[in-house]
Amino acid sequence: MALGHLRLSIIDLASGAQPLAGCTPDVQVTFNGEIFNYLSVKAELEAKGHVFKTRSDTEVLTHGWEEWGERLPEKLRGMFAFAIWDAKRQVLFMARDRLGKKPIYYTRVGRDLVFASEVKALFASPGVKRDLDRAQLPAFLALRYVPGPATLFKGIQRLQPGHCLRFQDGEVTVWPFWDVPLSQPQRKHVKESEAQEEFLQLFEESVRIRLMADVPVGVFLSGGLDSTAVTWAMRQNVTAPLKSFSAGYEGDPSSELHYARIAAEALKTEHHEVMLTPEGFSEFMPRLAWHLDEPIADAACIPLYYLSERARQEGVVVVLSGEGADELLAGYPIYAKQLVMEQIHRVPFAGYASAGLSRLVKDAKVRKYLQWLGRPFETRYLGVSRAFSDEALLEEMIRGLPGPHAVDRLHPLHERTQGLSPLSRMLYSDVKTWLPDDLLIKADKMSMAASIELRTPFLDHKLLEFCWSMPDHLKLKGWVGKYLLRQGMEGKLPHEILHRPKRGFPVPTGSWLRNQLHGQLREELLASDSACRSLFPASTVERLLDQHRSGQDRTEEVFALWCLENWAQCYLGTEAPVQAASKAAVTASDVFDSTSTRTTVPGTAPGARSSWKESTPAGMTAEGAQPGDSVF
Repeated sequence: MALGHLRLSIIDLASGAQPLAGCTPDVQVTFNGEIFNYLSVKAELEAKGHVFKTRSDTEVLTHGWEEWGERLPEKLRGMFAFAIWDAKRQVLFMARDRLGKKPIYYTRVGRDLVFASEVKALFASPGVKRDLDRAQLPAFLALRYVPGPATLFKGIQRLQPGHCLRFQDGEVTVWPFWDVPLSQPQRKHVKESEAQEEFLQLFEESVRIRLMADVPVGVFLSGGLDSTAVTWAMRQNVTAPLKSFSAGYEGDPSSELHYARIAAEALKTEHHEVMLTPEGFSEFMPRLAWHLDEPIADAACIPLYYLSERARQEGVVVVLSGEGADELLAGYPIYAKQLVMEQIHRVPFAGYASAGLSRLVKDAKVRKYLQWLGRPFETRYLGVSRAFSDEALLEEMIRGLPGPHAVDRLHPLHERTQGLSPLSRMLYSDVKTWLPDDLLIKADKMSMAASIELRTPFLDHKLLEFCWSMPDHLKLKGWVGKYLLRQGMEGKLPHEILHRPKRGFPVPTGSWLRNQLHGQLREELLASDSACRSLFPASTVERLLDQHRSGQDRTEEVFALWCLENWAQCYLGTEAPVQAASKAAVTASDVFDSTSTRTTVPGTAPGARSSWKESTPAGMTAEGAQPGDSVF
């Protein structure tokens, strides 16, 4: 048995090193994350006779294991992935937080179990292969990510959010310790004023406990409702200067920076901006593949990394952000659209008519909506994130590939929510897939790549359980999402921010891939030794590129293929991943101007291309790790 840890020190900088023992050396823990209620848990354990040797939140895990055993995760409020080795019982116990803010990957090598907080760390163990699981490609193409517990690596799995794992006598047992409270009835007759007051109390508490740190804390401030609300709540508890960070894009008229500046001025933050160029975007792609471990075709990953780099340069080690509000309170526009489709679908023969019309329409987006109208909810709603939404195109890409389609992967989630409202069913599906498998992996990997810890107050499980108990009309009222949050922030945030539409991190990827980056994209995807040429019909890939170049919006499809290509070159190529990634490495620290609050991230000279193939030697080292990266 071996445990190792590379620490990003947040609490108890002097004595919180890991692996950390319990009352005796027989119990050892390695832990990634933060336990925000550790002081109350510690007090409960001290009352039972436990004696603590450090101020670290990590120590409550070893003592908690000795006191409560496998019930320990139920006691914790925070973000965590941890592994406890109990030498007396000869058992390894692992747990991942309820919503999946921190990852655990694992695989079997014979009777052995190898696990880590990053896939790349697994490859340091002899016998762990880096092979493509072709059966997962259909889901990746449809969703832009692979739904857990699978990954795109054959034989490597994620421990699911809210789950525990026991390894004993060579056997692995996995079970859930928490789920969204599906059976909890909605409080349909709650007064709106009472709901607002209770929501704000829980929200402010969630932000307050996430300010816990022995290092500087900042905020990612996009200028949207969610991040501005978090900044407002921080301001209720922070009197010292508060640093905020936002991203903009060279030549982009729809930049969010205007709103971020309004928010920063209103809330009196020390504001910093990062400007991203198309060249900086494209040349970060190999490093994006390296840091993510598995391909996630979400363009917001790249500005998030540069924001994290800038925060670290400014001395900030912990940042808060607004992720999660949309999944709690129905903030995405797709929810309102789907509810309208649900009503139309119930009209007799509407589904048949729309399905017939879809065959006559050439525009991909219109055809997509017509196809959706012709289907019941269970096969229509695949989540917020979509890439290949055109079914005919997807079939053309995956013809001959094994494995279930995305709709089959999500069917069990829809089964669990039978009888609930359509909005509740959509929110549950996104909390169980899109949130942990895209948003939170992106948030964790991009921030930790810069040795930054990112905390998400909206995803406190107590706040989620409260929002789940609220009636639908306090989440989505007509076409207005996050109604409860908007009403609660009335008079507290600038009007321009409170009533602006949802934007997120609107990277101008489509324009860049059609213009400045089109030549590079085309060359990489259609190269004779490319992964995409090996896996998919070259004529189809070429047609997609031509369509996007000519003005059809194929952004999601071609960007998904580009992410997949870079991942294959990085992890499945003949070179070890760290070597392939380092050839095109660029860090924001190379170009920071310490006298300015604005940073432009240019490109660097592209590196040589590694040769891709599906089966490669397994031996490699987990070099290039950053503090906080790996638990294994």
